[in-house]
Amino acid sequence: MSEAVIQHPLTGEFRAPHNGFQQAPGSIHNDEVASKLGFKGGTVPGSVHMDQFVPLLMQIYGRAWFETGDISLHFSQATVDREEVQASVQPDASRARLLMFNRAGQQVCVGTASPNARDAGSEIARRMAEQADADLGRLRIYADMRVGDTTSDIPMRVSRADYDAGLGRITERLSLYDAEGVLSPAYAIRLAHMSRPFVMAKAKTPYVGLFGALEVRHLAGPLLADKDYVGRTTMRKITESPKTENVWYDVDIADAATGEDVASVTFMIRAMKASSPLWS
Repeated sequence: MSEAVIQHPLTGEFRAPHNGFQQAPGSIHNDEVASKLGFKGGTVPGSVHMDQFVPLLMQIYGRAWFETGDISLHFSQATVDREEVQASVQPDASRARLLMFNRAGQQVCVGTASPNARDAGSEIARRMAEQADADLGRLRIYADMRVGDTTSDIPMRVSRADYDAGLGRITERLSLYDAEGVLSPAYAIRLAHMSRPFVMAKAKTPYVGLFGALEVRHLAGPLLADKDYVGRTTMRKITESPKTENVWYDVDIADAATGEDVASVTFMIRAMKASSPLWS
């Protein structure tokens, strides 16, 4: 890699991601729900923004990134349907820096990407280490959840039909998505998110949650549509802010046929205190 490539950022075109979950009742993606919580409208899932970085990462790391690479994002501002955003990557052979801004120049997310899925200095790993553990006595929504909680044997599969339907809305549509069924990062999140009912079984409803940070790690990828996987989860950390209770957990994804771990995803889910009667 030349010095010039390392020094100069790669910048994509402005894109207008679609909020495909606008009609979901009780969801942060719904205009009415989000507006009551102080957002400017139903939010675009943060996972959707991951896909916008992929063409830039392919320029740096090539196709191998889908086999052994990672992407890690922390979301600083939510966006709404069709709000234009631009991805930028500062290349580096070991760890690239990622940024996204809207047209007004406001930061939407910041993160890292690497050809090494086990990057101990990833954005989410660094932020999780910096966060203080919540005082369990103060928690209300996540009061019954504990670090170390696990679940296992969760069936996971993204059908090719569902994937093909979603590709019509993707911000950066790569040929390997269509030709080979390789899952984009947003669909890797969707695959891992099938574990949420199991992880969140102890959370006290009703409440509204949203992604605070996400990380996808390809261990022996790529992840594929129409393939059966099995997930297991581990609660890593529970934190709190003035407006949210937050859980950080891993979802390890194994090939259902071989039992081999092929990917891992870390979620940070923010539960909005203002959305829960326990905080009223």
